[in-house]
Amino acid sequence: MRASVLTAVGEVEVQDRPRPTVADDDVLIRVGACGVCMTDYHMYHGSFEAPTPLVLGHETAGEVVEVGGNVTTVAVGDRVTLNPTVPCNACPACKRGETNLCADNTSIGGAGNTIRDGSFAEYVAAPASVVVDCGDLPVRTAALAEPLACCVHAVDRADLTTGDTVAVIGAGPIGLLMVQSFRVAGAGEIIVSELDAGRRELALELGADHAVDPADGDAVEQVTAVDGPVDVAAEVVGQTATIEQARAMTGKGGRTLVAGVPPQDATMEFSPFDLYFDEVSMVGTFALTQESFERAVTLLRNDRIDVDPLVTEEIGLDGLEGAFERMGNTEGLKKLVVPDGTA
Repeated sequence: MRASVLTAVGEVEVQDRPRPTVADDDVLIRVGACGVCMTDYHMYHGSFEAPTPLVLGHETAGEVVEVGGNVTTVAVGDRVTLNPTVPCNACPACKRGETNLCADNTSIGGAGNTIRDGSFAEYVAAPASVVVDCGDLPVRTAALAEPLACCVHAVDRADLTTGDTVAVIGAGPIGLLMVQSFRVAGAGEIIVSELDAGRRELALELGADHAVDPADGDAVEQVTAVDGPVDVAAEVVGQTATIEQARAMTGKGGRTLVAGVPPQDATMEFSPFDLYFDEVSMVGTFALTQESFERAVTLLRNDRIDVDPLVTEEIGLDGLEGAFERMGNTEGLKKLVVPDGTA
């Protein structure tokens, strides 16, 4: 099979490799489409550590072509998507159902304690336990179940109450999925802060009620001018300055949700008295659980979330380096690798 292989930091090479072998509890999937994620970008650039050579790619959908001897949950010919985080199911976090916090997880093509080859390839093998039947969903839609599941989990972490006002800072692919996830969860009013005019317009089309341009003036003042401080402020950019903005937008009794990926050495100051006196919570949200992944697939299968406008580019296995360059320049939105060119 052909695979796009990370051979060193900043170097990707398309290689011919044997198909993955299928263990008794595994399935082999012919990859139909795989989303390109900022995690892939960070692993490519070396800011997230990754062993090489390695096949990246963890936002996967395709068709089952082989199953192991113990597999009964899916069959050859099924269209599926997969949760790339394989938990140990033995640590305290796993026993609580918080598989995203597993102390000894394995990731299929993404960041993890142990990393196995992912889906920037014609075929990928995965344990049947993380594979979910996606019915007749197009693979270009089903491939976005993983990032959507991260947003579903984030909304859970925000402890949203029906009718809450929400601010979302950043309207990239995750921000736009977050807008829709808050909407289907019952948010009363959603305000987006985003520099790019096209992304602001798309946010409004996908469920935001207001969109402000932080280049036009203080973002906190613009957001709170709509209807006062918000109940939930979700930061999906990953910068200290925008996390501070989110905190400043959050009203008494509200929640500030850190959903973007900040630099690992970043620090910030806040007033502990304000947290105490205003009963404001600062909440982190990391990755997804199997439960949130299965809910995300259900949302997609029932047309509750529209992912089609987010996909702005489809590339072959030889197009990854160019895609990473465009991601660094914030060109377009979601990019999909389509190994056979027919997503």
